[in-house]
Amino acid sequence: MYLDYWQLDAKPFEPGCDDRTFFRGAAFQSAINKLRYAIENNRAAGLLAGPAGVGKTLLVESLRQQLGADYQPFVRVVFPQMSDRDLLVYLAEQLGAPPADPPRHTIEESLRRLEYILADNVSRKRRAVVVVDEAHLLEDSGLLEPLRLLLNLGSSGAPPFTLLLVGQPTLGPIVQRHGGLDERVDIKVLLPALSLEETASYVTHRLEAAGATREIFAADALKTIHQLTGGIPRRINRLCDLALLVGFANGQHAIDAESLHAIHGELVTVPAAA
Repeated sequence: MYLDYWQLDAKPFEPGCDDRTFFRGAAFQSAINKLRYAIENNRAAGLLAGPAGVGKTLLVESLRQQLGADYQPFVRVVFPQMSDRDLLVYLAEQLGAPPADPPRHTIEESLRRLEYILADNVSRKRRAVVVVDEAHLLEDSGLLEPLRLLLNLGSSGAPPFTLLLVGQPTLGPIVQRHGGLDERVDIKVLLPALSLEETASYVTHRLEAAGATREIFAADALKTIHQLTGGIPRRINRLCDLALLVGFANGQHAIDAESLHAIHGELVTVPAAA
């Protein structure tokens, strides 16, 4: 709707991104390097924590793309609130285990399937990666101990896969309370929000990737974006996208700090019930 007005080739602040729009901040790249180290050096487990909207899912996807073909299957558990039985069934199927034999989907049967497929994977000189999203919910589901026990699979003493726990900042203290699992976590990474300078670079990068050839957000606006969003990329995208729409509707030449404050007020205000 606003592309022609701002002389853009594409919408700059869409939730997803590709190689062209991907912003490689220093903290983001450091986190990928540490987690790659854990996986490529056959470590048992790693932990990635950060506030909602900071880019953890994007980081995991970037990590998957960077890993070579030897690091397969790459399995993501996106709904960790399940029983231990259901978790084992899900992992066995996602890792490519043979069909279940009667009695189907018991814990014992699922463990046998997991042992078989993981041993076969190792024999092919491959290493599986199991990512658990929203892992801060695992304590309530009682799944932290079953996941720790799964790391005992394998005959060589080293687990045949790397477990990557991904969640909000409370994940670190939760894992620490479970000492047995905490001992197996070799790499812990906190992905922070963007700094003021990184926020300005992020906005500029996304605009330039979308074809911007002139200043769209005034200098004072970039500082305001950071103040209003806390440097969280998801919030930055939402605020900036709406700012471009409102600026187009109002016929503005550029987006300034005052406009952003007004738009942010609309985003966070819940209208009173009539």
